[in-house]
Amino acid sequence: MAEKKKDTARTSHANSVIKNHMIWAMGAGFIPVPVADFFAVGAIQLDMIRQLCKVYELDFKESEGKAVITALTGSGLARLGARAVKFIPVVGTMIGGVTLAVLSGASTYAIGEVFKTHFETGGTFLDFDPSRLKKYYDEKFEKGKQMAREMEKKGKKQHDEAEEVVDKMSENKSKPLVKDFVKQLESITQMKNDGMLTDDEFNILKGKIIDAQKNV
Repeated sequence: MAEKKKDTARTSHANSVIKNHMIWAMGAGFIPVPVADFFAVGAIQLDMIRQLCKVYELDFKESEGKAVITALTGSGLARLGARAVKFIPVVGTMIGGVTLAVLSGASTYAIGEVFKTHFETGGTFLDFDPSRLKKYYDEKFEKGKQMAREMEKKGKKQHDEAEEVVDKMSENKSKPLVKDFVKQLESITQMKNDGMLTDDEFNILKGKIIDAQKNV
């Protein structure tokens, strides 16, 4: 029973690692400079593998991790070629109707699921076979795209709502109710906890809300 609880807790921890890195990868996907996002997402994916190794108490091997990422996602040149469309205004943020943020998040999710499943079945870096797990990666990539689209939509909605709140508070000549003020702080705090806001974005919005409260 104790061992089962340990396995459950470990899986939960691994899922959290994957989700957090997926969110971070989606943020990196918004970087408007070709190549820069490629290296950013790659670094995030490599750090995710490093964290998963810690969860499953395995030695992390950076060179092998990079090799597996390349084997699962395709060659770096091919990925960079797809991102080259970012030089094209507006259209550059989309590939086949899917944003780069979604693709980055989906790929990160799929890689995380592949490593999690491999580690949970007793696998290590020594017996990792990318060709055998490529089909599983592709399946998880499709699921990851759906998840990333939902997260992107939720994140955009939360950002828009937060900005709207700040704008209304700034324009409002009457003193906002304390409960509304607290509610908005709680709202952006939740967004930060969900990974939808970075520390800097959270502090900026928090400052705007507090300033608006003081100046009305």
